[in-house]
Amino acid sequence: MTAFSRSSLEELLKKRFFYAPSFQVYGGVAGFYDYGPPGCALQSNIIDLWRKHFVLEEEMLEMDGAIITLADVLKTSGHVDKFSDWMVKDVKTGDIFRADHLVENVLETRLDGDKQAGLMTENDATSQKDKKKKKGTVQAIDNYTGKELGEIISKHNIKSPETGNDLTEPVEFNLMFESSIGPTGHLKGYLRPETAQGQFLNFKKFLEFNNDKMPFASASIGRSFRNEISPRSGLLRVREFTMAEIEHYVDPNNKKHARFDEVKDVKISLLPRHIQSEGKTVPIEMPIGEAVEKKIVDNETLGYFLARTHLFLTMLGIKYDRLRFRQHMPNEMAHYACDCWDAEIQSSYGWIECVGCADRSAYDLTVHTNRTKEKLIVRESLAKPLIYEKTVLEINKKIFGPKLRQSAKTVEDYLTNLNEEQLEALKKELEDGKTMVSCADGNQYEISSDFLTIQKQTITEHVREYIPNVIEPSFGIGRILYSLIEHVYWTREGDEQRAVLSFPPRVAPFKCLLVPLSNNLAFSKLVCDLSSKLRKLHISIKVDDSSNSIGRRYSRNDELGTPFAITIDFQSVQDGTITLRERDSTKQIREKTDTILQVLKDLVEEDVTWEEVLSKYPIFVQQELD
Repeated sequence: MTAFSRSSLEELLKKRFFYAPSFQVYGGVAGFYDYGPPGCALQSNIIDLWRKHFVLEEEMLEMDGAIITLADVLKTSGHVDKFSDWMVKDVKTGDIFRADHLVENVLETRLDGDKQAGLMTENDATSQKDKKKKKGTVQAIDNYTGKELGEIISKHNIKSPETGNDLTEPVEFNLMFESSIGPTGHLKGYLRPETAQGQFLNFKKFLEFNNDKMPFASASIGRSFRNEISPRSGLLRVREFTMAEIEHYVDPNNKKHARFDEVKDVKISLLPRHIQSEGKTVPIEMPIGEAVEKKIVDNETLGYFLARTHLFLTMLGIKYDRLRFRQHMPNEMAHYACDCWDAEIQSSYGWIECVGCADRSAYDLTVHTNRTKEKLIVRESLAKPLIYEKTVLEINKKIFGPKLRQSAKTVEDYLTNLNEEQLEALKKELEDGKTMVSCADGNQYEISSDFLTIQKQTITEHVREYIPNVIEPSFGIGRILYSLIEHVYWTREGDEQRAVLSFPPRVAPFKCLLVPLSNNLAFSKLVCDLSSKLRKLHISIKVDDSSNSIGRRYSRNDELGTPFAITIDFQSVQDGTITLRERDSTKQIREKTDTILQVLKDLVEEDVTWEEVLSKYPIFVQQELD
């Protein structure tokens, strides 16, 4: 088989207008792409399959939220303070680089260079890379602080890659596009970095729509934006992209999934953290049921979505042996997360994260509840009352307000957000009569024991209130789309100029090529009739009635990934028969029009395979001429 050539594939994608840089006639801007007809159709088909596989199959509640998001929302979620990367500049040219990617690329290149120069054996190079990965220098360097990245740059004498000039110290850069709402400019907003926050804010409406039943899932598909420091690698790192996100809400005390038995035997490739910590990168293959049972995957609901994600990606055409699920290392996970896995797809750019599956605990609903005082909770009637002891805070309003005056609200917010352990600690401090508390505004305030009462109370609950935990599968559609294109790309044996994109019929941009033998007027009525019939069957077609040879027209549409072609010739005019050609094998059958249309419908819907068709109908032999 011919070795993969990324430059050849990129030339094909450009030639067939799958996608192209935006604003190209004005010189273009990095990180923005326009999808042409085949790319647009391919993306639509991927999204359609995603919606059927997840939203319809799982009875999810889909919403379409606002793209402009209030700054207060993203301040609460943590994006304003923490959604950032570290950048460095070439001190002379001003060229900007993302610090962690620069360090990673330079160190990897040096290790590979040492190996090629014979300065170390292959085992030495692997050992060195493994050591780097164990320390996080390569594998998880995106979680380093600016100071740590600066130390690595200095220690390894890393320079600007293009000029060899010195680099500045790393500077933090927030990745959100800032905007203003309304004519005054006083109301601040951002282009959303994810679709998730809109789903969290509508949790109460979802729960009510779902008749207060738990568990359930919401879903959203739409554009998100990240102002990448140095976008590169085509569709893999862009500034505007399509996401498909699921928020599955579960009882924190019960993360079982009602349909887990349906997927427990699905085998997937897992790269758990204990293997990574040994410096190894070879995944283990096991049924998801076993992985959950052994606590490699934290719970059934997370395991269920890992298996369903695996089934979705392989259904699209992603190669099984080039797909793995990598567990986040402890230094990669957010402090609130219980467990996180990335579906990584191997391409010419390496292993690329295309789907993130995370157990986000109750973080998002909790922070929005605390900020807005709107309870994003579930109320569950208990068959048997729950009786327990609880440490409770009661504020003496008659003394508290007059003493603290304008600061009273700030201090009260601080006190009411304390958990039981913190309340007990505060009670002990107040045994001396007074203590100081540090509030959200950065100031300290003195409170005394007569301001409040902290004591144990017996609580009897007939209704349980809890904030759900959230399992979140998040899909990067552009990354999946590009990875799929690489996986289905190949060239005909003996002719590297004849490229093929072997998309499965369900996602192919066009399902069928309609090609008359020539421009002879005798074919016109047949072409029109067939086009009409195919449209009524909802089969997307492309008519190629150019003057090129039949072979050339076949080849041109093989490059578009069109799985089938119908050819009309003079025999078609005489007896009403047409030929149906399959893209990968180039084999054809010849039958009556109605028979071919039914066969084609079954093939497009993937109710039958081409091999099954060939076992039923004789192969029609016709030489393909370029």
